Amino acid sequence: MGAPSVAGAATTSVPGGEIRSLTGLRIVAAVWVVVYHFPWRDDAAFVGFYESFRPVIAPGWLGVDLFFVLSGFVLTYTYADSLGRRLDVGAVGRFLWARIARVWPLYALITCAFWLWLVAKSVFLPDGVIAYQRVQPPLDPLNLLDQLLMVQIWHGPSIFGTTYVGPGWSISAEWLAYVAFPLLVLIAWRCRHLPAAVTGVLAVLAMVPFAYLCYRTGTPSHDWMGLGRIAGGFLAGVLTCLAVRRIPRTAHAERVATVVVWGCLVDAALVVVWATWRGQGVPTADYYGVLVVFIPVLVGALALSTTGPAAFLSRPAMVHGGRISYALYLVHMCLFEVGRTVMDHVPAFANGTALGTLLLTQLLFVAVLAAHLLYRFVEEPARRRLRDLAGPRRPVRTPARHEAADETLRALPTIGAPRRLRTPEVSPAPRPEHRDDAVGPVVPVGRTRPEVPSGTV
Repeated sequence: MGAPSVAGAATTSVPGGEIRSLTGLRIVAAVWVVVYHFPWRDDAAFVGFYESFRPVIAPGWLGVDLFFVLSGFVLTYTYADSLGRRLDVGAVGRFLWARIARVWPLYALITCAFWLWLVAKSVFLPDGVIAYQRVQPPLDPLNLLDQLLMVQIWHGPSIFGTTYVGPGWSISAEWLAYVAFPLLVLIAWRCRHLPAAVTGVLAVLAMVPFAYLCYRTGTPSHDWMGLGRIAGGFLAGVLTCLAVRRIPRTAHAERVATVVVWGCLVDAALVVVWATWRGQGVPTADYYGVLVVFIPVLVGALALSTTGPAAFLSRPAMVHGGRISYALYLVHMCLFEVGRTVMDHVPAFANGTALGTLLLTQLLFVAVLAAHLLYRFVEEPARRRLRDLAGPRRPVRTPARHEAADETLRALPTIGAPRRLRTPEVSPAPRPEHRDDAVGPVVPVGRTRPEVPSGTV
């Protein structure tokens, strides 16, 4: 048997190990959202560019739904064995604390900082435009507390005007999914023996209601759609993971998965062309929501593939992009709003001027740089410190071979190996470092039998 190739590092057959292609997919989702939010249509220099690339830019809001599906997949992939067997209050508490440590510190910092900016803007620039949103968010302390608790969309039908930081509504939706996950995974664990075809079809069906609504109405903006999108996307991710767990990791499965990835991308491109055509002549029409049905298929196929797009997403630069994607997702709209405020109130940077256009282009670069710095000096250190407050991590019992849920939970030295294998002797390796910004812990390439993680994402 030869050593696993670099391409083979894109995925792992051990539950909880990092699927690098999905980590890399996160930066694709984040950049898609960033490009969608960039004020192309508000600056005279970019209107023509936007119209030329509308089919690529206009569906960018779907990056949020891609994040929702990835979240459901990743949490199930990492926690199904440790949380799904039985309800353990202590394990649930550790899980929720791990999620708080992962998402809250950076979110709280950016929310408070941008709240101060909006308060200052309302005082010194009283023109009625506090934030560049459809509905102006209230700036009172109770509303700030609501956002810091990440519950701002739990009790209202609309996502507009609920958050200072534009994408903050989706963080609130994610937090609701995290709270519900310990119960959801109990059900998922008891469905783990269903055929992959069944759970795969159910994953796509979970996205159909929202896709159909977009098909009929031409808009994703409906009451309670924030909660509806997280419910469908997160459940689809859970079901996709159950399907992936049931598919044996063989060379044939790898090849088929790569074909499915390419087929999914090509078919999605055709649907984009259709949605663009159908929305012609109606400025507010948006039929791109139909694309959500492709997301579970794409995520599942990438999780099983190590070549083609999966290999590209597994490159170090893409994986690092996936790790800073959360910071990029949170900070980009704040920077765009600051830039637009400067353009609106400083004549030298007015809309259509050379300096104004230059400022906007630099904001894209600044957003990526800020994301890297926030990840390096805020997100990671804060996560580690909060995790340390919970004390030493409890080891998770590794299921015996006969207890494995399915064939994919058995650590195979290489893809395409015969059914009966002798595990090669390996020297003891240190426990992999847990990184909540990656899809599972970071597993060095070439390790034959990575350890089961202690219950972190």
